[in-house]
Amino acid sequence: MARPVKFAHVVYQTRRYEAMIAWYRDVFEAEIVNMDPALAFLTYDDEHHRFAFANLDLLKPGGGGPDERGQIGVNHVAYTYANVTDLLGTYERLKAAGIHPYWPVHHGTTLSLYYVDPDGNRMEFQVDACSAEEGRALLAATDNPVGVLWDPEALVARLMSGEPEESLLVQPVGEPSPIPAAHGMT
Repeated sequence: MARPVKFAHVVYQTRRYEAMIAWYRDVFEAEIVNMDPALAFLTYDDEHHRFAFANLDLLKPGGGGPDERGQIGVNHVAYTYANVTDLLGTYERLKAAGIHPYWPVHHGTTLSLYYVDPDGNRMEFQVDACSAEEGRALLAATDNPVGVLWDPEALVARLMSGEPEESLLVQPVGEPSPIPAAHGMT
């Protein structure tokens, strides 16, 4: 079984957007890599981001319950796999066990699959699509930090046909993906 090689990042949902960013900058001496009124990405090392913050006052005005992505707190935690083969092998193993991702998205920096556990905790399984340095530059310059959807079955077929991993990591062309709720998905 392929296992993640590192813990990558955590994403928080907040209604104290500016205060949270300031606190993490102070505590971790983190720098802002990309920030707009809705999303901010920070890092304290050479990784493209270690923290991200979603501004619920813009994304979910007026509140909302935990199943409507309107509750403050951890949105998801992310784990990095060594390569595409390990990520897609994990996808295949989980699919065989009846566990399906609710969001396959290519962020530009990572090729990612999002899952939700029985308690509703969300996690991201990812593989880096570029070096950390390239990822920081991409994240700093992009106007689409969310990314685009991709088809796991099509990528598995491409991998099985012998296509090199480097080409599997290229972000597909597409419209920015909406950020889905994970409600009711396992």
